[in-house]
Amino acid sequence: MTTHPTARPAPISVVSGDATCPQARGPKIIAHVCNDLGGWGKGFVLAISKRWPEPERDYRSWHRGRAGNDFGLGAVRLVRVREDTWVANMIGQRGIRTGSAGVPIRYDALERCLTALADHALERGASVHMPRIGCGLAGGKWSRVEPLVERALTAKGVAVTVYDHGDTDRARRRGH
Repeated sequence: MTTHPTARPAPISVVSGDATCPQARGPKIIAHVCNDLGGWGKGFVLAISKRWPEPERDYRSWHRGRAGNDFGLGAVRLVRVREDTWVANMIGQRGIRTGSAGVPIRYDALERCLTALADHALERGASVHMPRIGCGLAGGKWSRVEPLVERALTAKGVAVTVYDHGDTDRARRRGH
């Protein structure tokens, strides 16, 4: 694992806004959670596809070729969308519906994704930008996701900004 020689833990910044428009200078990675079924059509992915076609194309191709590649829970692929910006497709969700196995989010897979994401961010000197990953359609709780983000990213000196649409205080109270 790569660590930054002067890595200092940094708090997660939470701002109101759109995670597809990262508010930072320098290299940026926009992180989000994908399912392991190859489905791309609801939630945050729609905002990504509206701005750039490449992440969806790459995800679908990655899924189609899964018999011969690393596609699966815990895997991450970065897709360059601008000179200084990448989208991280992170496979952290089993299926798309809540059922007998519970909600689709898989916290252990998400933690593996975030650990790999930290290496990518440190290699590029990039900050990471995200919605409250895993807490929408995947059914996760921010109270469980936030410590994973802190342990995998901010503890290693990677700056993280979380973007909330609307009222951030209301979202915090809900635990999302």
